Amino acid sequence: MALRSTTAADLFLQPLARALNGAPRAAAARPYPAHEQAADALPAPARRHAAGLMRVNHAGEIAAQGLYHGQALTARNPEVAAHLRAAAVEERDHMAWCEQRLTELGSQPSALSPLWYAGSFAMGVAAGLAGDRWNLGFVAETERQVAAHLGEHLGQLPPGDTRSRAVVHAMREDEARHGAEATAAGGAELPLPVKRLMHRVAGVMKWVAYHR
Repeated sequence: MALRSTTAADLFLQPLARALNGAPRAAAARPYPAHEQAADALPAPARRHAAGLMRVNHAGEIAAQGLYHGQALTARNPEVAAHLRAAAVEERDHMAWCEQRLTELGSQPSALSPLWYAGSFAMGVAAGLAGDRWNLGFVAETERQVAAHLGEHLGQLPPGDTRSRAVVHAMREDEARHGAEATAAGGAELPLPVKRLMHRVAGVMKWVAYHR
């Protein structure tokens, strides 16, 4: 039987199907950052809070997959598309790490993962259609906001939760690098109203994902 090539529909529907049926979202290509950290014994309130924060981070990685898939699909320059696909691979590591940490905490990803993916895919497509400079600029601003958000989480995690802290720290380093690479590749500075809108949308997603 001949194998058909991957279509745009595949890029959207395959990750969405995984989110809907509850199958593992990703297998990490890199080691789990918390593998050297001792198992924690957090009290129940601290464990629930840590799980909420890691659920937010996992939702962010679901959204990142949607963004990068949509942006790569509509990028005009093949080099830009390749850059986006390479960043998406590392974001899959983040997704797997967050999912593993949620399992350790006795919790699970957001029930709204399909929504996070679908909405972000649509935004990624729109960013790509705007042109490669704006596409890369959207990556740079997204990663800047995500790195800042992860820095906040490092301060909000329970003091004894060294395993979640190790995961978040590794993620923040990758996000900062992705943003710097997008800027170096020619990303345009986004208008302030767009940055503010991105921040507000992310704020809604974080609040919802923390609880659901």
